[in-house]
Amino acid sequence: MDSTATTPDLKVKVTYKQILTIALPITLAILIPQINMLTNSIFLGDLSTEALGNAGITGVFYLIFAVAGHGLNNALQAVFSRYAGSDNPEAFKTILSQGIRISLQFAVAGILITWFIAPLILQQVADPKAYPEEISFLKIRIMGLPFLFLFQMGNAFLVASLNSRYLMIGFICEAGLNILLDYLLIKGRHGFPVMGFNGAAVASVISEVVGMIVVLIVLYRTGLKKQYGLLKTFVYNRIITKEILKISAPLMLQYVISVTTWLVFFLLIEGLHDETAKAISNTMRNVFGLTGVFVWAFASTTNVMVSNLMGQKREDKVLEAITKTMLLSVGFCLAMCLLVNIFPTVFFGLFGQGPAFVQKGIPVLRVVSMGLMVMSIANIWLNGVTGTAKTRVNLMIEIVAISVYLIYSWYFVKVNYTSLAMAWSNEVVYWFSIFIMSFIYLRSGKWKTK
Repeated sequence: MDSTATTPDLKVKVTYKQILTIALPITLAILIPQINMLTNSIFLGDLSTEALGNAGITGVFYLIFAVAGHGLNNALQAVFSRYAGSDNPEAFKTILSQGIRISLQFAVAGILITWFIAPLILQQVADPKAYPEEISFLKIRIMGLPFLFLFQMGNAFLVASLNSRYLMIGFICEAGLNILLDYLLIKGRHGFPVMGFNGAAVASVISEVVGMIVVLIVLYRTGLKKQYGLLKTFVYNRIITKEILKISAPLMLQYVISVTTWLVFFLLIEGLHDETAKAISNTMRNVFGLTGVFVWAFASTTNVMVSNLMGQKREDKVLEAITKTMLLSVGFCLAMCLLVNIFPTVFFGLFGQGPAFVQKGIPVLRVVSMGLMVMSIANIWLNGVTGTAKTRVNLMIEIVAISVYLIYSWYFVKVNYTSLAMAWSNEVVYWFSIFIMSFIYLRSGKWKTK
């Protein structure tokens, strides 16, 4: 089938309507797994304060590998969008097949690292009481990585081909099943085995398998597989693979460094030997996930818009696209932050930890909300850099910002710990550093092609 004859116009326009058309379905797709993670924490909080705290460490560890896949996903979006903007959707089938090959190789590496290297590292730095439960959870949880990566590859294609409206189907199925299995497996309800903390890991792995299957079904049932000739061959293509790796390698390293640093921060908090501080920090991870859904959606949209405009040779429209997307990101993030800050007791009450937990958590929530507002600006500009395919610049920006973050975190947790809220103000410092560097680079015009 000649896909170019049946493919609609894939060139984006720099309008608020176009931005929202891409971003809102992505928002729903991101929101659903964040609700899923929130529900995980609610069930584990009901199990014990220790389980809720341990979920923070294990969640961030798994997130390191998940964001590596996200980096590959963003790179694939950039490559897809560049070809879409240049009226060459015929390359989509090759881009997707090479992305799948690369993602599975990284997934196998992630499993091997978790099973054989992570225990040696975590045993040295984790709380000895929490370590056995944490490593047992991770060895189960990591088995879902290949399916998560394949899920992400399918989603990258849907976003770049301007079919983001189909994203929510896979996410709804995945999240719904995960919530159900959490309910059944953690405490062993309705005849299911009592699996405790590991029940959340088993539930997540099964859900990721189902999510991947659903995306595959979507590609078949919508006719997109036939239209673009997808999944017909996985023969190695050196040119496309090199292009994907050139963009993705710095991005993946950037994301891994970023979340690894967050793991270091959580381990510093664990070193305080304060179970309440650990549990509050895990709830802050949920705040970032739940409140930041619009930010991440608009960030992904920025990547797509900029890449597409670069493919169209319309570089003069790039800064306009970034600015319009940023304004929408700030507006939606402000609404979410106001919601959780006006009703903080309702949010913290979900975790069943009592009034003292809520009172200790509210000051931290205020500071994290400030960090989210800065992130709503910075992440858009950072993904603007991603869209230009100058991902080595992304990596350098990340390294500088992370260095500042680590020094700040070490000082306010280990050297001069005054409060958990002060420790979490590191997010404001980190995202402000990201914004300054991204803004200066994009305004300089050094990213433009000659």
